[in-house]
Amino acid sequence: MSIERVRAYFSNFDGVAERIQEFQVSSATVELAAQALGTEGKRIAKTLSFMVEEKPILIVAAGDTKIDNPKFKAQFHTKAKMLDFDAVEPLIGHAVGGVCPFGINEGVDVYLDESLKRFETVFPACGSINSAIELSIPELERLSNHKAWVDVCKGWA
Repeated sequence: MSIERVRAYFSNFDGVAERIQEFQVSSATVELAAQALGTEGKRIAKTLSFMVEEKPILIVAAGDTKIDNPKFKAQFHTKAKMLDFDAVEPLIGHAVGGVCPFGINEGVDVYLDESLKRFETVFPACGSINSAIELSIPELERLSNHKAWVDVCKGWA
């Protein structure tokens, strides 16, 4: 199970694994996660998977954003192409609905979108369709092992 992979990853960081929240209901979309957590959708840190130069990458962005194609192309020098549904789990290590930047396959680069910086804390998934964790932005930076901050989203500023 993917959530177990995230728990194992978080076990390297004192007290983090114990903060994972699991729900009786699905949190697989921004709307469902916000409902399960009792928070605003924009505070859900959605993780989007793309292919860039034959390599999968993740972009973690605020729940109220959409990818801005011109910004994406300027940043990554290619058109934004999300991974096909069936390719996500084998390439990233988590299935759609539970994709997160923790406990992922080796070689997958993680980028954090600027849209997240307006919040004190955000809620990324934890590898399953019914889990999340509340993290401060510095915690998200540390735990995601991100490569860089990027500005590739629209609809939030």
